[in-house]
Amino acid sequence: MNKSNFFSLKSSVEFTFDDPKMRDYCYNSFLPEYEKFTSKRSKIIMKKEGNNILHFIIESKDITAFRASINDIISFGKIIENVSILTK
Repeated sequence: MNKSNFFSLKSSVEFTFDDPKMRDYCYNSFLPEYEKFTSKRSKIIMKKEGNNILHFIIESKDITAFRASINDIISFGKIIENVSILTK
């Protein structure tokens, strides 16, 4: 049976930081992982916007690949949250 997709998914997530240096630090920290996330079924685009925004765009061919991509971003966000709590 040939599995075909009837739709694709595209979404975005923005992390807004109080300090542009923290945004840049997080961007640079995520870069090594970011390069591993592109696959045939899903890709994540990450870019800095303005002085304090880290923007992720997720494009997936199926819901399972989308979920995996969004989970990666959420996990990264949790790490940022934990580190920021420790540094306060």
